[in-house]
Amino acid sequence: MLITLVQGPTQWKMQLFERPCPGEEPRPEGQIGEVELSTCTPPGGVPGKSAAPCFLPVLCCVLPPGSRALHGQPQGFECFMLEEALFGLLFGADATLLQSAVILCGLPDGQLCCVVLRALVTSRSAPGDPKALVKILHHLEEPVVFIGALRTEPQPEEAAGGLLPGEDVHSDCLVALGHQGRTLAIKASWNNSGNLVPELREYCLPGPVLCAVCDGDGHMYHSTPSDLCVVDLTRNGISWNLEKPDQAIGGLPSTLCPDSLNICSVVTLCVSSRAPTGGTELLALSAKGRLITCSLDLNSEEPGPARMTMANAGQKIKELLLDIGDVSERVSFLKKAVDQRNKALTSLNEAMNVSCALLSRQEGARPISCTTTIAWSRLELRDVLMATCVLENGSSFSLDQGWTLYIKVLTSSSALDLDGAGSTFTYTIPVDRLSPGSRREVTLPLGPSESGVLDLPVTVSCWLFYSLREVVSGALAPSDPLEIPYLEEYPLNLPKQEVVCLPLCKRTVDMLQCLRFPSLASSPAQASCLPGPVREHVETFLETCQAPHSDLAGPASLRAKYLPPSTASIRVSAELLRASLEDGHSGFSLCSATLQWLLAENVAVDVVRASALSSIQGVAPDGTDFHLIVREVAVTDLSPAGPIQAVEIQVESSSLADMCRAHHAIIRRMQTMITEQAAHGSSPPDLRMQYLHQIHANHQALLREVQTLRDQLCTEDEVSSYTAAQKLLQVYKQLRNPSLVLL
Repeated sequence: MLITLVQGPTQWKMQLFERPCPGEEPRPEGQIGEVELSTCTPPGGVPGKSAAPCFLPVLCCVLPPGSRALHGQPQGFECFMLEEALFGLLFGADATLLQSAVILCGLPDGQLCCVVLRALVTSRSAPGDPKALVKILHHLEEPVVFIGALRTEPQPEEAAGGLLPGEDVHSDCLVALGHQGRTLAIKASWNNSGNLVPELREYCLPGPVLCAVCDGDGHMYHSTPSDLCVVDLTRNGISWNLEKPDQAIGGLPSTLCPDSLNICSVVTLCVSSRAPTGGTELLALSAKGRLITCSLDLNSEEPGPARMTMANAGQKIKELLLDIGDVSERVSFLKKAVDQRNKALTSLNEAMNVSCALLSRQEGARPISCTTTIAWSRLELRDVLMATCVLENGSSFSLDQGWTLYIKVLTSSSALDLDGAGSTFTYTIPVDRLSPGSRREVTLPLGPSESGVLDLPVTVSCWLFYSLREVVSGALAPSDPLEIPYLEEYPLNLPKQEVVCLPLCKRTVDMLQCLRFPSLASSPAQASCLPGPVREHVETFLETCQAPHSDLAGPASLRAKYLPPSTASIRVSAELLRASLEDGHSGFSLCSATLQWLLAENVAVDVVRASALSSIQGVAPDGTDFHLIVREVAVTDLSPAGPIQAVEIQVESSSLADMCRAHHAIIRRMQTMITEQAAHGSSPPDLRMQYLHQIHANHQALLREVQTLRDQLCTEDEVSSYTAAQKLLQVYKQLRNPSLVLL
């Protein structure tokens, strides 16, 4: 016979087929019986369509006592024979009278049921109630993975020494094992009334169970991913009673204590037929495909270890305590190292997120921003230009260990030393726990220096630095290498690049931002710092006491008193300025709007806007007078179509250096404006090219004359050098007042 189980949409169906004899052709209608088992719960999938189960059913055949089907063949886990008492109690009188084999079925939902084979054959000719053909023995409430039988008590023939070697052994205990280790054992025993009843006991064994097998000595072996265990279901401590009928004697143990065989991940087990006398040999196949032979002698009585003396026991305890202390110390250090590395990984993850957020947004609002503002402040009886950098965290990340705000202040070269390099000052401010939504403010001085000179322009650059070495080295390096010598074998793979640099902002502070205007007293920022050069109290006293024509007068005051102010002018097309200043300057004249645009980053711009000024007088950082004039002019020689309306921006100062710095600041703003307007593709008007060529040639001649005069300053005597310097100033004045206009 061939018995199959088929999974339907809601039920399992058992089908019985007649196997043809050797040499016969299989018949088309080979099925001789079928029955539907109890309702099953199929796994999720398409409704009405069965899916592959996670666990397959377990089938085995139980033969009645006296059957000759196993005579001369070794017993396997798929077919075994039960003794008469247990067989009748489990399967009823019909199976006993029919001398029929019984099919045991363990389902994935935990049901353990049985079907009498001959009753299933006769049901084809005379169909009956399926519930009468299928009997549910138990429900394990977890998938059944093994069904087997074993002998827990010796047979009377074996106890009397009369069991023949070729005679079959009748098992007296049926065992079913669930996937998570729940075990069912069924055995025939006597109750208090002297009646024979089935005894059912459930046990909990280690799981999950991969496979299991029973031997002939009352032992069951089951495998888990971590171990191979053996349990003993025999009652070695109960005496054998021959007066009870049907050899149904004794009971099941109350608990099962599995013993470990120290073999893991065994997926298939079987008991070898060539086991030695008094022992058991197992064949095991591991999950890695290794075939293992395990020989066991569970009944041997080996002598135990010799009794330990008190002194040896004390010494052994001391050694064990020392080993425990070493292991505990190592575990504590490793736990600390793991915590440090987890913290470093968390910090590196946040640093990566911050870096991606900053580098992906080069324009527009950034999640982490830094703004720089400047203002004059009174510090130690001096007027000092202060820069305030505000770092604001608008992201969802926190800036903790390893982050540093790096500020670099770069001043321009001195006007008296054009070939010299500017000074550089750097400031590093650790960013400690800057949580989302928080801000950090840093104020630092920009000048003037002790000599009272402020070399403009000054560039203030801000970066965020992340120290990889600070974060990673603390996590990789042991805190005490002398105590942990085994870590010295592992090299520390520290990053080659020690820091990650993320640019935040760059601000150029020029002369137009540092001007102060005493006449605009209504501005609080202007009134807070009184104008005037920075000088010592003794110097101020001497100047007030000196004679009008004393030689103690400084060169700056003499230049301001006897020499005309230095001037420079720039002409810009009125059409270009209107196109650039149309937003935010409506309602103002073109000259007033231009002045507001030039002083947009100065604290006095609100007063200039309120007064609608087109010219303004102020004081430079070193205390010299400064005059900024904006007026409309007409340029008549450039275009054949007629005059070009332009705006002339004129700078006047008694200090040549201050005038040059202001001229440079205006040109820088003009370059930015022209670059923005050039993107719109506006075309200039028609120009007189011959006139432009003549102006260009004149400028080239002036530049050559400048080079010649500079060479004379280095080679001639003092009188000749003075004359060359006078001519050089005149040439520079012509260069600073060109006849061209920015279109």
